[in-house]
Amino acid sequence: MLLKNTFVHHVHFWLNDKADKQQLLDGLNLLLPIPHIREIHIGVPAETFRSVVDRSYDVSLLLLFDTPEAQEAYQVDPTHVIFAENYAKPLCSKVVVSDSVNV
Repeated sequence: MLLKNTFVHHVHFWLNDKADKQQLLDGLNLLLPIPHIREIHIGVPAETFRSVVDRSYDVSLLLLFDTPEAQEAYQVDPTHVIFAENYAKPLCSKVVVSDSVNV
């Protein structure tokens, strides 16, 4: 199925300490009730080893939104702010975000 009217927000996290993976995953699960999110996927690198696959990250977050405005509302949602301040910023050495929209 071709996704239409979708704003995709994909985030990759690199941990300062691999031992904190479960703590980051717990933090990501706090995002589940945010009403602006259409779909959410929390994951770790798959066991795929092709040369084009980047497996260097520790955890990923994929969010689907109905509109860019819904994604903007998510960014300032208090639960997201708590996640960013209490989990992502202190636990991660690097965070890379890729946003995309339909053409």
